[in-house]
Amino acid sequence: METKTHPLALPAPAMVDLDGIRTATWLLESAVGGPTGRTSVRPTGRDVVLCHGTPWSARVWAHVAATLAADRRVLLWDMPGYGRSEMGPQVPVDLATQMGRLPRLLDVLGIERPHVVAHDIGGAVALGAHLLHGQDLASLMLWDPVVLEPWGSPFFRLVAENADVFAALPPQLHRALVREYISGAAGAPLDARVLEQLVDPWTTPEGRSGFYRQIAALTPAHTRPIARSLGSVRCPVAIGWGEEDPWIPVEQAARLSAALPGRPTPRLLPGVGHLAPLEASRAVGDTVRQWLARLESSAGPDVCVQPRG
Repeated sequence: METKTHPLALPAPAMVDLDGIRTATWLLESAVGGPTGRTSVRPTGRDVVLCHGTPWSARVWAHVAATLAADRRVLLWDMPGYGRSEMGPQVPVDLATQMGRLPRLLDVLGIERPHVVAHDIGGAVALGAHLLHGQDLASLMLWDPVVLEPWGSPFFRLVAENADVFAALPPQLHRALVREYISGAAGAPLDARVLEQLVDPWTTPEGRSGFYRQIAALTPAHTRPIARSLGSVRCPVAIGWGEEDPWIPVEQAARLSAALPGRPTPRLLPGVGHLAPLEASRAVGDTVRQWLARLESSAGPDVCVQPRG
Protein backbone atom coordinates (compact mmCIF):
# COMPACT_ATOMS: atom_id res chain seq x y z
CA MET A 1 0.00 0.00 0.00
CA GLU A 2 1.19 3.51 -0.79
CA THR A 3 1.55 6.17 1.87
CA LYS A 4 0.86 9.71 0.73
CA THR A 5 3.14 12.28 2.35
CA HIS A 6 2.55 15.26 0.07
CA PRO A 7 -0.43 17.62 -0.17
CA LEU A 8 -3.35 17.14 -2.52
CA ALA A 9 -2.59 19.99 -4.90
CA LEU A 10 -5.13 21.35 -7.35
CA PRO A 11 -5.09 24.74 -9.10
CA ALA A 12 -7.72 27.35 -8.39
CA PRO A 13 -11.12 26.06 -9.55
CA ALA A 14 -13.30 27.53 -12.25
CA MET A 15 -16.69 28.29 -10.74
CA VAL A 16 -19.67 27.17 -12.82
CA ASP A 17 -23.26 28.21 -12.25
CA LEU A 18 -25.17 24.96 -11.86
CA ASP A 19 -28.87 25.49 -11.13
CA GLY A 20 -27.96 28.80 -9.53
CA ILE A 21 -25.30 27.19 -7.32
CA ARG A 22 -21.61 28.08 -7.56
CA THR A 23 -19.89 24.80 -8.35
CA ALA A 24 -16.12 24.31 -8.30
CA THR A 25 -14.68 22.57 -11.37
CA TRP A 26 -11.24 21.76 -12.76
CA LEU A 27 -10.37 20.88 -16.36
CA LEU A 28 -6.84 19.47 -16.35
CA GLU A 29 -4.70 18.70 -19.37
CA SER A 30 -0.99 18.64 -20.02
CA ALA A 31 0.77 21.58 -21.59
CA VAL A 32 4.20 21.95 -23.13
CA GLY A 33 6.40 24.95 -23.75
CA GLY A 34 6.86 26.28 -27.25
CA PRO A 35 7.88 29.42 -29.16
CA THR A 36 4.58 31.07 -28.24
CA GLY A 37 4.39 29.76 -24.70
CA ARG A 38 2.40 26.89 -23.22
CA THR A 39 0.09 24.95 -25.51
CA SER A 40 -2.21 22.04 -24.74
CA VAL A 41 -1.13 18.53 -25.63
CA ARG A 42 -3.62 16.90 -27.97
CA PRO A 43 -5.69 14.42 -25.91
CA THR A 44 -5.43 10.79 -26.95
CA GLY A 45 -8.99 9.78 -26.08
CA ARG A 46 -12.28 10.89 -24.65
CA ASP A 47 -12.45 13.12 -21.59
CA VAL A 48 -12.38 11.52 -18.14
CA VAL A 49 -14.68 12.76 -15.38
CA LEU A 50 -13.75 12.00 -11.77
CA CYS A 51 -16.53 11.94 -9.16
CA HIS A 52 -15.83 12.11 -5.43
CA GLY A 53 -17.81 10.77 -2.49
CA THR A 54 -18.57 11.86 1.07
CA PRO A 55 -17.24 13.52 3.12
CA TRP A 56 -14.62 14.16 0.48
CA SER A 57 -14.04 16.57 -2.39
CA ALA A 58 -12.22 16.54 -5.71
CA ARG A 59 -8.97 16.60 -3.76
CA VAL A 60 -9.10 12.84 -3.16
CA TRP A 61 -8.56 12.47 -6.92
CA ALA A 62 -5.69 14.99 -7.19
CA HIS A 63 -2.88 12.45 -7.65
CA VAL A 64 -4.87 10.22 -10.02
CA ALA A 65 -6.00 13.24 -12.03
CA ALA A 66 -2.39 14.39 -12.50
CA THR A 67 -1.53 10.95 -13.91
CA LEU A 68 -4.49 10.81 -16.28
CA ALA A 69 -4.04 14.39 -17.47
CA ALA A 70 -0.70 13.47 -19.06
CA ASP A 71 -2.48 12.44 -22.24
CA ARG A 72 -6.15 13.35 -21.97
CA ARG A 73 -8.45 16.01 -20.54
CA VAL A 74 -9.73 15.39 -17.02
CA LEU A 75 -12.71 17.03 -15.31
CA LEU A 76 -13.00 17.15 -11.55
CA TRP A 77 -15.82 18.79 -9.65
CA ASP A 78 -16.86 19.40 -6.08
CA MET A 79 -20.50 18.46 -5.85
CA PRO A 80 -22.62 21.32 -4.48
CA GLY A 81 -22.42 21.07 -0.72
CA TYR A 82 -18.81 19.82 -0.76
CA GLY A 83 -15.26 21.14 -0.95
CA ARG A 84 -15.00 24.53 -2.63
CA SER A 85 -18.51 24.53 -4.04
CA GLU A 86 -21.34 26.43 -2.43
CA MET A 87 -22.53 24.60 0.69
CA GLY A 88 -25.05 26.86 2.43
CA PRO A 89 -28.37 25.59 3.85
CA GLN A 90 -30.12 26.54 0.62
CA VAL A 91 -28.14 23.93 -1.37
CA PRO A 92 -29.91 20.55 -1.75
CA VAL A 93 -27.40 17.76 -1.14
CA ASP A 94 -29.50 14.60 -1.46
CA LEU A 95 -28.35 11.91 -3.88
CA ALA A 96 -31.36 12.23 -6.18
CA THR A 97 -30.50 15.89 -6.79
CA GLN A 98 -26.78 15.23 -7.27
CA MET A 99 -27.58 12.54 -9.87
CA GLY A 100 -29.39 15.09 -11.98
CA ARG A 101 -26.65 17.68 -11.63
CA LEU A 102 -23.94 15.61 -13.32
CA PRO A 103 -25.63 15.56 -16.77
CA ARG A 104 -26.33 19.28 -16.52
CA LEU A 105 -22.70 19.99 -15.61
CA LEU A 106 -21.47 18.00 -18.59
CA ASP A 107 -23.88 19.90 -20.83
CA VAL A 108 -22.72 23.28 -19.49
CA LEU A 109 -19.08 22.33 -20.12
CA GLY A 110 -19.76 20.76 -23.53
CA ILE A 111 -18.46 17.33 -22.52
CA GLU A 112 -20.06 14.48 -24.45
CA ARG A 113 -19.99 10.79 -23.61
CA PRO A 114 -17.02 10.84 -21.21
CA HIS A 115 -15.32 8.05 -19.36
CA VAL A 116 -16.38 8.38 -15.70
CA VAL A 117 -14.40 7.16 -12.70
CA ALA A 118 -16.33 7.44 -9.45
CA HIS A 119 -15.77 6.76 -5.75
CA ASP A 120 -18.16 6.20 -2.84
CA ILE A 121 -21.46 8.11 -3.34
CA GLY A 122 -19.90 9.45 -6.54
CA GLY A 123 -20.59 5.95 -7.86
CA ALA A 124 -24.28 6.33 -7.05
CA VAL A 125 -24.30 9.79 -8.65
CA ALA A 126 -22.66 8.52 -11.85
CA LEU A 127 -24.93 5.46 -12.07
CA GLY A 128 -27.98 7.60 -11.39
CA ALA A 129 -26.97 10.10 -14.09
CA HIS A 130 -26.61 7.19 -16.53
CA LEU A 131 -29.55 4.97 -15.57
CA LEU A 132 -32.12 7.49 -14.35
CA HIS A 133 -31.25 10.60 -16.36
CA GLY A 134 -30.10 9.04 -19.63
CA GLN A 135 -26.51 10.31 -19.59
CA ASP A 136 -24.46 8.41 -22.18
CA LEU A 137 -21.02 7.32 -21.03
CA ALA A 138 -18.05 5.84 -22.87
CA SER A 139 -17.29 3.73 -19.78
CA LEU A 140 -17.71 3.69 -16.03
CA MET A 141 -15.25 2.60 -13.36
CA LEU A 142 -16.53 2.34 -9.78
CA TRP A 143 -14.26 2.39 -6.72
CA ASP A 144 -15.79 1.29 -3.38
CA PRO A 145 -19.16 2.65 -4.56
CA VAL A 146 -22.25 3.30 -2.47
CA VAL A 147 -24.86 1.29 -4.36
CA LEU A 148 -25.90 -1.90 -2.60
CA GLU A 149 -27.34 -2.10 0.88
CA PRO A 150 -26.40 -2.00 3.62
CA TRP A 151 -24.36 1.17 3.42
CA GLY A 152 -23.52 3.78 6.03
CA SER A 153 -21.48 3.09 9.17
CA PRO A 154 -23.14 3.05 12.63
CA PHE A 155 -21.70 6.53 13.19
CA PHE A 156 -23.15 7.68 9.87
CA ARG A 157 -26.61 6.47 10.89
CA LEU A 158 -26.30 8.01 14.37
CA VAL A 159 -25.47 11.41 12.87
CA ALA A 160 -28.26 11.14 10.29
CA GLU A 161 -30.76 10.60 13.08
CA ASN A 162 -29.38 13.41 15.28
CA ALA A 163 -27.98 15.96 12.82
CA ASP A 164 -29.21 19.02 14.76
CA VAL A 165 -27.59 17.79 17.97
CA PHE A 166 -24.21 17.19 16.31
CA ALA A 167 -24.37 20.52 14.47
CA ALA A 168 -24.42 22.26 17.86
CA LEU A 169 -20.99 20.92 18.83
CA PRO A 170 -18.34 23.57 19.61
CA PRO A 171 -15.93 24.12 16.66
CA GLN A 172 -12.95 22.32 18.22
CA LEU A 173 -15.00 19.26 19.14
CA HIS A 174 -16.52 19.26 15.67
CA ARG A 175 -13.10 19.37 14.03
CA ALA A 176 -11.86 16.49 16.19
CA LEU A 177 -14.95 14.45 15.33
CA VAL A 178 -14.55 15.04 11.58
CA ARG A 179 -10.83 14.23 11.78
CA GLU A 180 -11.51 10.92 13.52
CA TYR A 181 -14.33 10.07 11.14
CA ILE A 182 -12.18 10.66 8.06
CA SER A 183 -9.21 8.85 9.59
CA GLY A 184 -11.38 5.81 10.16
CA ALA A 185 -11.99 5.37 6.43
CA ALA A 186 -8.37 4.57 5.60
CA GLY A 187 -6.62 1.24 5.91
CA ALA A 188 -3.56 2.90 7.47
CA PRO A 189 -2.94 6.32 9.09
CA LEU A 190 -3.13 9.22 6.65
CA ASP A 191 -0.40 11.82 6.45
CA ALA A 192 -1.27 14.67 8.83
CA ARG A 193 -1.16 17.34 6.13
CA VAL A 194 -3.38 15.34 3.79
CA LEU A 195 -5.81 14.64 6.61
CA GLU A 196 -6.10 18.34 7.43
CA GLN A 197 -6.80 19.15 3.78
CA LEU A 198 -9.71 16.71 3.84
CA VAL A 199 -11.01 18.11 7.13
CA ASP A 200 -10.65 21.83 6.37
CA PRO A 201 -13.74 22.36 4.14
CA TRP A 202 -15.94 21.15 6.99
CA THR A 203 -14.56 23.57 9.60
CA THR A 204 -15.92 26.87 8.28
CA PRO A 205 -19.22 28.08 9.75
CA GLU A 206 -21.08 26.81 6.67
CA GLY A 207 -18.99 23.65 6.56
CA ARG A 208 -19.77 22.70 10.14
CA SER A 209 -23.51 22.63 9.57
CA GLY A 210 -23.06 21.35 6.02
CA PHE A 211 -21.21 18.27 7.23
CA TYR A 212 -24.18 17.03 9.24
CA ARG A 213 -26.75 18.23 6.73
CA GLN A 214 -25.25 16.17 3.89
CA ILE A 215 -25.14 13.05 6.06
CA ALA A 216 -28.78 13.53 7.06
CA ALA A 217 -29.78 13.92 3.39
CA LEU A 218 -28.19 10.65 2.24
CA THR A 219 -30.60 7.74 2.21
CA PRO A 220 -30.70 4.23 0.68
CA ALA A 221 -34.10 5.17 -0.74
CA HIS A 222 -32.20 7.06 -3.46
CA THR A 223 -29.87 4.17 -4.33
CA ARG A 224 -32.55 1.47 -4.52
CA PRO A 225 -33.77 2.47 -8.02
CA ILE A 226 -30.15 2.24 -9.19
CA ALA A 227 -29.59 -1.15 -7.59
CA ARG A 228 -32.73 -2.48 -9.33
CA SER A 229 -31.47 -1.20 -12.71
CA LEU A 230 -27.83 -2.30 -12.65
CA GLY A 231 -28.41 -4.86 -15.40
CA SER A 232 -29.38 -1.97 -17.71
CA VAL A 233 -26.00 -0.23 -17.66
CA ARG A 234 -25.27 0.63 -21.32
CA CYS A 235 -21.49 1.04 -21.26
CA PRO A 236 -18.44 -1.00 -20.24
CA VAL A 237 -18.08 -1.01 -16.47
CA ALA A 238 -15.22 -1.90 -14.13
CA ILE A 239 -15.05 -2.27 -10.36
CA GLY A 240 -12.23 -1.55 -7.90
CA TRP A 241 -12.18 -2.04 -4.12
CA GLY A 242 -9.91 -1.73 -1.12
CA GLU A 243 -9.73 -5.15 0.52
CA GLU A 244 -9.65 -3.55 3.97
CA ASP A 245 -12.53 -1.12 3.38
CA PRO A 246 -14.06 -0.56 6.84
CA TRP A 247 -17.10 1.31 5.52
CA ILE A 248 -18.28 -0.83 2.58
CA PRO A 249 -17.12 -4.43 2.94
CA VAL A 250 -15.22 -5.90 0.01
CA GLU A 251 -17.80 -8.69 -0.14
CA GLN A 252 -20.06 -6.20 -1.91
CA ALA A 253 -17.71 -6.21 -4.90
CA ALA A 254 -18.80 -9.72 -5.91
CA ARG A 255 -22.48 -8.86 -5.42
CA LEU A 256 -22.12 -5.74 -7.54
CA SER A 257 -20.27 -7.62 -10.25
CA ALA A 258 -23.01 -10.24 -10.46
CA ALA A 259 -25.62 -7.52 -11.03
CA LEU A 260 -23.76 -5.71 -13.83
CA PRO A 261 -23.60 -6.57 -17.55
CA GLY A 262 -20.54 -8.68 -18.32
CA ARG A 263 -19.97 -9.47 -14.64
CA PRO A 264 -16.68 -7.52 -14.46
CA THR A 265 -13.91 -8.99 -12.33
CA PRO A 266 -13.24 -6.59 -9.42
CA ARG A 267 -9.74 -5.15 -9.03
CA LEU A 268 -8.98 -5.67 -5.34
CA LEU A 269 -6.23 -3.70 -3.60
CA PRO A 270 -4.62 -5.49 -0.62
CA GLY A 271 -4.11 -3.43 2.52
CA VAL A 272 -6.21 -0.53 1.20
CA GLY A 273 -9.23 0.87 3.02
CA HIS A 274 -12.13 2.92 1.70
CA LEU A 275 -10.00 5.73 0.26
CA ALA A 276 -8.41 3.83 -2.62
CA PRO A 277 -8.00 6.93 -4.87
CA LEU A 278 -5.90 8.50 -2.14
CA GLU A 279 -4.36 5.53 -0.30
CA ALA A 280 -3.29 3.80 -3.51
CA SER A 281 -3.37 6.54 -6.12
CA ARG A 282 -0.59 4.98 -8.21
CA ALA A 283 -2.36 1.62 -8.41
CA VAL A 284 -5.71 3.28 -9.09
CA GLY A 285 -4.21 5.57 -11.74
CA ASP A 286 -2.46 2.67 -13.47
CA THR A 287 -5.67 0.61 -13.36
CA VAL A 288 -7.68 3.42 -14.92
CA ARG A 289 -5.11 4.07 -17.65
CA GLN A 290 -4.88 0.38 -18.55
CA TRP A 291 -8.67 0.10 -18.61
CA LEU A 292 -9.06 3.09 -20.94
CA ALA A 293 -6.21 1.96 -23.20
CA ARG A 294 -7.73 -1.51 -23.51
CA LEU A 295 -11.17 -0.11 -24.34
CA GLU A 296 -9.94 2.39 -26.88
CA SER A 297 -7.48 0.06 -28.59
CA SER A 298 -9.80 -2.93 -28.88
CA ALA A 299 -13.08 -1.31 -29.85
CA GLY A 300 -12.54 2.44 -30.00
CA PRO A 301 -13.60 5.08 -27.49
CA ASP A 302 -17.31 4.67 -28.25
CA VAL A 303 -17.44 0.99 -27.29
CA CYS A 304 -20.75 0.06 -25.72
CA VAL A 305 -22.32 -3.11 -24.40
CA GLN A 306 -25.95 -4.11 -24.43
CA PRO A 307 -27.82 -4.38 -21.13
CA ARG A 308 -28.99 -7.75 -19.97
CA GLY A 309 -32.67 -8.16 -20.78
